Amino acid sequence: MVARRGSSGPDSVALIEIDLYGDLMIAASSADEDRLSPDRIDEILGVDADRADRSVGQDHR
Repeated sequence: MVARRGSSGPDSVALIEIDLYGDLMIAASSADEDRLSPDRIDEILGVDADRADRSVGQDHR
């Protein structure tokens, strides 16, 4: 592999996103249902906040 000019190595954010996407793909391929529910996706991605709580306290401009 040839390093790009100015590149200091792998993009850590991109690698994390790829890992999370892989987790979703594995879960989706082994799921009994046709689609993963939003709650199941949150569980896979490690999201703790309840969906209803996300909008509380946010300024909607």
